[in-house]
Amino acid sequence: MKNNLSQLRNQLYNELTHNILYFWETKMMDKTRGGFYGQITGENQLIVDAPKGGILNARILWTFSSAARILKSARYLSVAQHAKEYIFKYFFDNDNSGTYWLLNADGTPADAKKQIYSQAFFIYALVEYYRATGDNTCLDKAKELFLLIEKHSFDKELNGYLEAYSKEWVLLEDLRLSEKDANEKKTMNTHLHVLEAYTNLYRVWKDPFLALQLQNLIDIFLNKIVNKNTGHLDLFFDEKWTCKSSIYSYGHDIEASWLLDEAAVVLGNATTLRAIREVAIKIAEASTEGLLPNGALMNEKNCETNHVDMNCDWWPQAEATIGFYNAYQLTNNDLYLEYALKNWAFIQNNIIDKVNGEWFWSVSAEGKIDRENDKAGFWKCPYHNSRMCLEMIERIKVD
Repeated sequence: MKNNLSQLRNQLYNELTHNILYFWETKMMDKTRGGFYGQITGENQLIVDAPKGGILNARILWTFSSAARILKSARYLSVAQHAKEYIFKYFFDNDNSGTYWLLNADGTPADAKKQIYSQAFFIYALVEYYRATGDNTCLDKAKELFLLIEKHSFDKELNGYLEAYSKEWVLLEDLRLSEKDANEKKTMNTHLHVLEAYTNLYRVWKDPFLALQLQNLIDIFLNKIVNKNTGHLDLFFDEKWTCKSSIYSYGHDIEASWLLDEAAVVLGNATTLRAIREVAIKIAEASTEGLLPNGALMNEKNCETNHVDMNCDWWPQAEATIGFYNAYQLTNNDLYLEYALKNWAFIQNNIIDKVNGEWFWSVSAEGKIDRENDKAGFWKCPYHNSRMCLEMIERIKVD
């Protein structure tokens, strides 16, 4: 298996450059109104007037900034600059601070709410553009968003981050990211992506308060979110951290296993790193419960009802390849490398759209391709799959 790593790296480089990034660069750039189109359907139809989501645009900025930095590409940097200019022109709320959730196709606000999950992704992206270019205006904006999250969202009494606010930063009654989510005040998902954002910000800004809050986020995962009995992440909580979920999300498990490790490495606290690495392996091992014989990682299981969602969405596959490879790096256990290689083989054979580009949303356990959900859209972004490729390109050392 280890002899296949150079080949794997080449395959991932080709997938990233010839398929994923090429798709977004050639099919999604809106050269009339700026930024990127809001949707391409699962049937590959471009919806020119679709609204433009904040998460989509932030993730595009992160993706092309990271590709420009790691691959040293002026071409990808120009796409990142296109994304950055649109974000600065339209997504920032200059009256109330923060970023909008959703814009109309013409750039006017369609939904001005302040979802903390989305604010975090703008931090993540702006920092990555700064890492690629040294553009201090992006770093300053990222710092500003960090302080806004801490001012409005951080629960100083009970710890953690509350989910969603109005345009004027008033806590909303409907806190959900999407219709399928529980309406609870604190979620694993938001905390994971605030952690991710703060990790990237701390790489370039060694601020003591940021260090304190990054450490606190790691501790929240260790003490509140990672279930000590199962090794899975609990997903939804009330403000007092009472768990309100019975679902195991295998994609989030394996994603968190490597993001927590990354956060502890960047923070640089040796005691925290030892604790996280022990837990990271437990989370990765728990996520293997969702592996199918063909190497795919199914979506989730409700441990109360025993209902299993055996669909294999695109993003858990991307996270599985990174997460299991990270577990292999931490343990030198070849079984984790086997999981990563088998998952990548499943992606190649089932998830990649070799005709129209990018990845399909999902494949069922029976092998049926999901063409109803978007090829590109509010939630279907280049971030999970491109990040998988970029992470693996950096991690696999070729002599």
